[in-house]
Amino acid sequence: MAEASKTVVERLFAEHGGALRAFLYRRVGLHPDAAELAQEVYLRMMRVPDMGAIRNPEAYLYAVASNLAKEHAHRQPRPSAVVDIDDPLLQDQLAELPSLGGDLDSQKRIARLREVLEQLTPKCRATVILQYWHGLSYEEIGQRLGISTNMVKKYLSQALMHCRRRMARLG
Repeated sequence: MAEASKTVVERLFAEHGGALRAFLYRRVGLHPDAAELAQEVYLRMMRVPDMGAIRNPEAYLYAVASNLAKEHAHRQPRPSAVVDIDDPLLQDQLAELPSLGGDLDSQKRIARLREVLEQLTPKCRATVILQYWHGLSYEEIGQRLGISTNMVKKYLSQALMHCRRRMARLG
């Protein structure tokens, strides 16, 4: 590798090292993994034969990091959280809104819940609306949306976990 290319990579890491690790941490969720991936980004950047040919080295740095984070996610085993949506105890827990603290009034919680629901996929959001606003059964929801009752349960489980996580962050 030419000395100029090595200097460019060293400059990039001197200027963006902390931000790069934070970028990777937001994607992988573990500091040790983020640090390891940042080192791998550095190694991959060092292997680029002609850094001068790259128009925007900073953007390239983050593109390499993003690709590495995706590769990392595919290599990691996914936790299989089996949730029985029919479990009465789970239904009671999911029906309760998390404690949102003192001065946050119900209007703000409702507005926040609407925002959180908008983040769901259309079918997932429709499943929640049909279940909780219209009181339809799993079978009725499945018929309306053209999906199986197992898919209805899956969508409801995903939606409820998503809402609880997002709403809890408010507190």
